[in-house]
Amino acid sequence: MQVRSRARGLKELRMKRGMTQRELAEKVGMLGGNIAAIECGRRSEANLTLATAIKLCDALRVRNPRKLLDSDSETSAD
Repeated sequence: MQVRSRARGLKELRMKRGMTQRELAEKVGMLGGNIAAIECGRRSEANLTLATAIKLCDALRVRNPRKLLDSDSETSAD
């Protein structure tokens, strides 16, 4: 399923930053279950608001929002 493979980038970045789902959720004002749902593909990243996507980028120190979704790209935030 395409959603699962694309959302894996979020999990990879979160783990690289040493954050739990709960910690990330608290930083962006979401519930931990919502982060888990995005990472495992139960919730499409296409349903995220722009504001939430920006908060995720800020929390994970990511300049390029595509890195949240693309597990095949380099996951460095630099």
